Amino acid sequence: MEQFELQKIVEEVSVEFFGKPFLHKASFNNRLQTTGGRYLLKSHNIELNPKYYKERGIEELVGIIKHELCHYHLHLEGKGYKHRDRDFKSLLKKVDAPRFCKPLESVEKRKTIKQYRYTCIDCGLQYVRRRRINTNRYVCGKCSGKLLEVK
Repeated sequence: MEQFELQKIVEEVSVEFFGKPFLHKASFNNRLQTTGGRYLLKSHNIELNPKYYKERGIEELVGIIKHELCHYHLHLEGKGYKHRDRDFKSLLKKVDAPRFCKPLESVEKRKTIKQYRYTCIDCGLQYVRRRRINTNRYVCGKCSGKLLEVK
């Protein structure tokens, strides 16, 4: 999808679902990794992750556009535009926009994180860590018992 096509789609979605024009710039940003899009507060532009369009299609992209337009219009009106604000949540519901985007399959495949499991010998409390710890140096935080790595 070209830049001008994306701009046109964002402008159409804004008028159709919000009844207000989108007067700034919408663009794809290949560097976005963990999010479908973002609204830039200073420039009022919207950046979208092209991977969502490639992997999930136009429906998912329109959902992300509606989400970012909620931030956009609420911020320009001086209302609560953050995820935790009531105005934001109610506008999301009104335009049927997703609160969070689904994770991409390409990212999920890379995300297999190694975990280390430890159990306290005395009280049996279990610990899950991403980093390996030295069991000679560290003890249980609950009872100060010896930790044992579970394989």
